[in-house]
Amino acid sequence: MNFVDVLGGWVNRYFSRPDAIFLIAAILVLSLVLYTLAGALAPVLTGLILAFLLQGLVGRLERFGSPRLLAIIVAMIILIGTVSTAVLLVVPLLWQQAADLLALAPSLIGMLRDALSSLSEAFPEFITEEQIRGVVNESSKELGNLSAFLLESAFSQVFSLFGLLIYLVLVPISVFFLLKDKELLMTHMNSLLPKDRPLLDTVGSEMNAQLGNYVRGKVIEILLVSTVTFVTFLFFGLNYAALLGVLVGISVLIPFIGAAIVTLPVFMIAVLQFGWSFDLAWVMLAYAVIQFLDGYVLVPLLFSEAVDLHPITIIVAILAFGGLWGLWGVFFAIPLATLIKAIYVAWPRAPLDSEVVEAT
Repeated sequence: MNFVDVLGGWVNRYFSRPDAIFLIAAILVLSLVLYTLAGALAPVLTGLILAFLLQGLVGRLERFGSPRLLAIIVAMIILIGTVSTAVLLVVPLLWQQAADLLALAPSLIGMLRDALSSLSEAFPEFITEEQIRGVVNESSKELGNLSAFLLESAFSQVFSLFGLLIYLVLVPISVFFLLKDKELLMTHMNSLLPKDRPLLDTVGSEMNAQLGNYVRGKVIEILLVSTVTFVTFLFFGLNYAALLGVLVGISVLIPFIGAAIVTLPVFMIAVLQFGWSFDLAWVMLAYAVIQFLDGYVLVPLLFSEAVDLHPITIIVAILAFGGLWGLWGVFFAIPLATLIKAIYVAWPRAPLDSEVVEAT
């Protein structure tokens, strides 16, 4: 048996059904569109995500007897009120605290230098003064680059007046019509799909449930963790409580390593403010309790179905999709990895010739 026969047998085994070929082609085309036009389509994609999140609220209002149009209007009012509050109150506070934190860069560098000097005195054969100067200089350079980046480009794209106007106009319009004409849009989409599509139906039904559960649960988790962390840090009088609360909330997007990454700024700010005291111990203990409750209470409560993915698979998915689509890729890394697994499990496989012979 030559290579051509082996390749032909593999193609016949895994690509013998039209719906399988259609699914692969659709995924490739959609991935190409998102990779090349994600920036231009960002308002519509944002509207699609928000409409997906609000569909649960609209459905609940309909079950209480509300007409769909009225339910959509109520959901839109809640959405616009929430976004307006965030833009007018939360974003300026976060920006101010971020600017104040950058002003502490020399103190952070000094703290790093002192810690490395202590290690150098304890282990002079492993850590030299030259290495310490290199680390300190590189850290100072990176903090300077970060400050310049924030000052030069913070308002150039996301917060530019033109971009903000586009989002303020297109996103609500997209959300409204996606909710209002949901059935019509679904009918048009189904008309483009093959009539005989058992693979698409299997994968679609599984992902609809898992994606809805994940996205809504993750948004609620971010809001709850951010709020609880902010209130806790505010209670202890920790500086930059709002900024740190948001960072801790966003860290739940990256399982396993997100909490470890955000622990460093929390610890460094607490040490700078409280020193090596009992106040530092209480702050870090409260932070540890929040992380424990999130991982062992909140996550099982919010996510009715556990994500059956290996930790290495999750990390690889976050790195891959985050590299392709940035923050959105990180946010949807686990659902996309789950989609790939669902396709793999449901993928049709024609029996091998040896299996047919054994069956007969």
